[in-house]
Amino acid sequence: MPAHVSAHLAPQLAAPAWQGAAAPVHAARQCVPAAPGVHRTLAFPAGSCPTVCLGGHLSGSGFGALARKYGLSADNVVDAVVVDADGRLQNRSTMGEDYFWAIRGGGGESFVRVPETVTLFSIRRSRNQSAIDLITRWQEISPVLPWDLYLRVVVDKQQAYFVALFLGSCGRLHRLIRTRFPDLGMTQQDCEEVSWVQSTVFFAFDSTAMPLEVLLQRGNKRQSYVKAKSDHVQVPMPRQVWESTWARLERPEAASLMLEPYGGFMGSISSSVTPFPHRKGNLYQLQYYSEWFENGSATLKKRMKWVRDLYKELEPYVSKNPRAVYVNYRDLDLGTNKLEGNVTSYANARAWGEKYFKGNFERLAAVKAMVDPEDFFRNEQSIPPHYRKPS
Repeated sequence: MPAHVSAHLAPQLAAPAWQGAAAPVHAARQCVPAAPGVHRTLAFPAGSCPTVCLGGHLSGSGFGALARKYGLSADNVVDAVVVDADGRLQNRSTMGEDYFWAIRGGGGESFVRVPETVTLFSIRRSRNQSAIDLITRWQEISPVLPWDLYLRVVVDKQQAYFVALFLGSCGRLHRLIRTRFPDLGMTQQDCEEVSWVQSTVFFAFDSTAMPLEVLLQRGNKRQSYVKAKSDHVQVPMPRQVWESTWARLERPEAASLMLEPYGGFMGSISSSVTPFPHRKGNLYQLQYYSEWFENGSATLKKRMKWVRDLYKELEPYVSKNPRAVYVNYRDLDLGTNKLEGNVTSYANARAWGEKYFKGNFERLAAVKAMVDPEDFFRNEQSIPPHYRKPS
């Protein structure tokens, strides 16, 4: 799904920018047709995983470090070209607005203006350094911080890493954190000022010292196995829940936890503007991420059990009716499709579909019935065709 992204917020651009579906997300950051030097202040909001392809990223909405300021990747797509089930090329004008909505088109700007210099920090805190208290406080602070600040938490091996991207100077960030989150104990020495493009290297590789070219390298990575799940948190989890979770992190098979703040601009958008419904009312997204390299069923069982057990334990403290999850962290534990005749069952697919899309799932299925009624494109969790009854 090549995505056509316009640049009406950046008049220096010579032409709109297109990017192919198979290109890694970071290629979108390097295809901006601009006057010399201007590209340093133009950005496309996207995620931090360098090997993820743009087509899949956009089809799952695309959450990243600029989401609180400029929205999701899908909020910034203004046109697209797709191949439909009959082999025809369709763009926004020929496919119609329902189809465009379903593939994550949502209007808004595409290349957004960012400062020439942004500020990063990664502050590590252990349990003895009040990590649990800091995470408990972070839950209430991070979603209501200024839109220019993205402050996530990564919990790994009983260490909490508070990681920030700020669209401003180190001095301004230090004053802001000192006022809004003083317990973190940030100093100006924790800051690093870099270009925005270089900050994407930091989020992908935990370092700003590597050249930009590493973002486009897709091979030579050691084979690994991954299990991921996700949740949305709407009420801060009590401190004792984090105490219990921390004890689980002592185990060698423990996964990492990633806490991604919501709010900001993405929270101001209606839940029906794009299929991504997790907008206002969510404090943050919680990701359970287990990656390992050892082959064998024993390791697999231990890793999967750890993730599933914690997921079950946290059920009382996350969103309900449905327990909402993020579609780009595909989770087959939620259910898989079954066929009725030679078409995916809509009734069966609701078990997982409404967790990803809430009330938007029915509209997605109606679009599927319109553009692919014979269910040519399908997988374990593909959208089934469904004909809505006239209202």
